[in-house]
Amino acid sequence: MTLAAAYTLGLMVLALALFASDRLRVDVIALIIILLLTIPRRWIPELLTADEALAGFGSDTIMILIGLFVLTAGIIKTGVVERLGLRLASLGSTRPVAFSRFIILAAAFVSAFVSNTLTTAVFLPLVIGASQRASLPASKLLMPLAFASILTGTLTVIGTSTNLVVSGQMDEYGLAPLRFFELAPVGGCIAIVGLAYLIFLAPPLIPDRGPANEASPKESRRYLSEVVVTRKSPLAGKTLAQLRLGDVLSLLVVSIRRSTRRILHPWQTHELREGDELVIEGRAEDILSVKDLAGMAIKPEEKLTADEKPKANTRMVEAMVLPRSPLVGGTLGETRFHRGTGLTVLAIHPAHERRQVTTLSDWRLRPSDVLLLQGTPEDFDRLPRESLLLLEDLSAHHPRSVKGTTAAGIFIGIILLGATGVLSLPIAVLLGVLLLVVLRCLTAEEAYAAVDWRLLVMIGAMMAFGRAMEKSGASAWVAGLVVDHVSHYGRVAVIAALYLLTMILSQPMSNQAAALIVLPVAVHTAHKLGVDPRSFVITVTLAASCSFLTPLEPACLLVYGPGRYRFSDYLRAGFPLTVAAFAIAIVLVPVFWPFQAAG
Repeated sequence: MTLAAAYTLGLMVLALALFASDRLRVDVIALIIILLLTIPRRWIPELLTADEALAGFGSDTIMILIGLFVLTAGIIKTGVVERLGLRLASLGSTRPVAFSRFIILAAAFVSAFVSNTLTTAVFLPLVIGASQRASLPASKLLMPLAFASILTGTLTVIGTSTNLVVSGQMDEYGLAPLRFFELAPVGGCIAIVGLAYLIFLAPPLIPDRGPANEASPKESRRYLSEVVVTRKSPLAGKTLAQLRLGDVLSLLVVSIRRSTRRILHPWQTHELREGDELVIEGRAEDILSVKDLAGMAIKPEEKLTADEKPKANTRMVEAMVLPRSPLVGGTLGETRFHRGTGLTVLAIHPAHERRQVTTLSDWRLRPSDVLLLQGTPEDFDRLPRESLLLLEDLSAHHPRSVKGTTAAGIFIGIILLGATGVLSLPIAVLLGVLLLVVLRCLTAEEAYAAVDWRLLVMIGAMMAFGRAMEKSGASAWVAGLVVDHVSHYGRVAVIAALYLLTMILSQPMSNQAAALIVLPVAVHTAHKLGVDPRSFVITVTLAASCSFLTPLEPACLLVYGPGRYRFSDYLRAGFPLTVAAFAIAIVLVPVFWPFQAAG
């Protein structure tokens, strides 16, 4: 072993220790690695030059990841995911078993095209909210959610950032990048077996930490708002019981106004008609979610003229009525609040006892009443500070629903362009980012904020580490060990050893880092055996993408706290899944990627 190889392997041990200790941010560790790979080059010439160390940051992989972060933010900000959440909540309140299975399958489908970490992050609040409404244990739902999102990440090249990273590095070894669905034959089998396990066998192994609402935070203030059953609404003719606002969104119908008739405390058997105006009570987030119910609109928004319709930069802010405000004692109609401020009052939280109310425009404001206001930043800047005290900005709970179809269409179109090869994947996702911003599904600021820059820094640094493993001879030395001690058991034993090595390294460090460290070892091992490296590279990719033994995988880490899990819970429920994925990969990889002689 050369000095350069020994130094690089020692640096790998240091990186493992730093990642496992969790005392430093991953991007800080990444920068330390880059510096340690370049600064000693004066004494160890086989280490990396500055250009070699930084080359990964300009790679196609980084650009693809940036684009996917923004595309995912587009379908979140425009309420596409929120609509899915409403359907989840509706199902969960009446059919808990079907709900848990639907969660698993829905997350699995989305994760095939979106990062498993992002999929889990998006579904997490939806599942927690739905489990609270249905009094289901969140712990029974969240771990399967994370596992399901990981399982289908191997179906497409964009399913996980690990797949993208490996694909981007394959060109370094003279191999063609992964095709969009190349991993699907084996990844699909792993996903089918894994999902069947999660649905039918895993439930007894997943702990019950009690009802979700036991650990729920204190409920936020509740508002009164008015909603309208729109023309040609599919809700017309349905009863309040069939509408199920209480189950789906935790909203209470306080009264109904139909023409000049007012119905206080309506029965659940009451039928709705077009034009009915409902006074509802609930949290601000749930009231805003009414925007995503087909056939129903928040009345103050519906009354806006075409020129006044909410713009892309509309904000949603809570504001408290101050004691000396000129608004005190008057109604919103009398004070002509909208005309004077440009702001729309979507809901009111009464500071004192709740009074009977049939319309918000007749509500007499009192000190400490809280208004849920909608308007542009300029409107809020003009608001007299002696009248209202601005509290919390709730804009994140206000999806741009009118742009949902556009954002979903862009996302699907870009995936199709990249999958069919009409455009290269980097160009396709950048086109998608441009369309989202130009069509105002996202602002430029939101697009930049959607990117996980820490992850990108870590990936760029680990690309450099993989290059150092090869240049220093460290990967060749490790490959020699594998060949000398394992190859006489057969080539299947070699890919089994590479799978296990990758899986073990992915526990203390990230999946991407583990794959980039083992990748050059796999290539050198294949060359020593005289076979095409592709089957070995595919094995490393699958191993890095199937991590179920510990909560250290990002998707698992997201649900660790909300599910109140213990470390051993993952080992108990994840071990059978890990064994199944390992067995399927070892059996099927040689079938779909035969051990051909190197050409």
